[in-house]
Amino acid sequence: MADATPRSRHPPSWADLPRDLAGMVLRLLPAYADRARFAAVCPQWRAAARELPLLALPDGTFYSLPHGKPFRFPGFGCAGYKSACGGRWLVFSRDDGCFLVDPFAGATVALPPLSHVRLRPPNAVPKYVRLPGFSMFHPYATWMHIQDPEKMPVINKMILCSPNLVAAFAGSTLLNAGNNSQIIVCQPGASSWSVRANDKCELFEDMTFYQGKLYAVASDENLLVVNISQDPTTGDPQISRIGQVIKGDLAHSTDTTDDAKGKKKLYLVELGGALLMVRRKVCCRMAGETLVAGQSEFEVFKADLEHSQWVNVTTLGGDHMLFLGRPCSRAMSASQYGMPGDQIFFLDDVMENCKQYSYDEETTSVGVYNMRSGEVSSPLSMIWKHEMIHATWLFPWD
Repeated sequence: MADATPRSRHPPSWADLPRDLAGMVLRLLPAYADRARFAAVCPQWRAAARELPLLALPDGTFYSLPHGKPFRFPGFGCAGYKSACGGRWLVFSRDDGCFLVDPFAGATVALPPLSHVRLRPPNAVPKYVRLPGFSMFHPYATWMHIQDPEKMPVINKMILCSPNLVAAFAGSTLLNAGNNSQIIVCQPGASSWSVRANDKCELFEDMTFYQGKLYAVASDENLLVVNISQDPTTGDPQISRIGQVIKGDLAHSTDTTDDAKGKKKLYLVELGGALLMVRRKVCCRMAGETLVAGQSEFEVFKADLEHSQWVNVTTLGGDHMLFLGRPCSRAMSASQYGMPGDQIFFLDDVMENCKQYSYDEETTSVGVYNMRSGEVSSPLSMIWKHEMIHATWLFPWD
């Protein structure tokens, strides 16, 4: 006899769990690692968890805002990551390649080793082919296998643009190189990265994937669009053109007086369909022969691509806040978490800072800039040492 009870064609989803029941489950999870995994299940559970981004430190410690208590993910070692990618992935390196790790789901993505770089186009005959850490290569070289670990490029920024495209800034290990780097691209699982043979190194500050296109901003505040094509032979991604879409204001200077200087840092972040550039100035002072960092000041600009200019903005719309970090930056709703808007949470980019200036204190924390009052505060108790580089924001629900 057939069952008269109608059956759904699709199995029930965890997202269908009522929010009040989801909240009851959440209250039974005292461990912050479990709460982070809970928030990563689906948007409905994220709303029940109401968790802000996680702060990850390279020793494997995580902080959950706004609680400020450290925790670790059980069963998975997150210590030793070299960078972060896209707000969800941690970047690890090994002799035979790089790999991305999702600490929330345990997923991994394999990437080529940084020692394998292919020049595009392969028939290019440049006068000099320069990669970070090198002066020149043979003009007919189409493939480089870097064997000297001291000359190995380092990742200054990495983005997982799509399942078939990863882009990164490959920077120099030289002490005075700063952000001097080139843009390299690859397909996950490929044997090599790709770089345009005739592109020189630039002082790139940040990069983002915005409305289906890759954008990069240089230290002169020029906004560049990076066009990606497909190699007709291998199918691998390659850079076909890098064009300027906004010219920066060269008249802008971060210097103030002879004994107090400002060090500029730029970040790209998307907010409500608009592309923002955040200019951060770290105010410094001279203490003898040492430049010492002080407070940070911020200005926010919106990219007017139609008129090819940066437009200053004084508000994030009232209901948004920004989380800035060199590996990852993100805009979030403020009211959803019961917080005031027009706030900018930021991290010290210690990898860069240690080459430019020192600090009064050996420890640091998260800073918060209020765009309405212009004040900077450190309301969170989480603290780490300056020597612990690569602190990054992670967003479990992405």
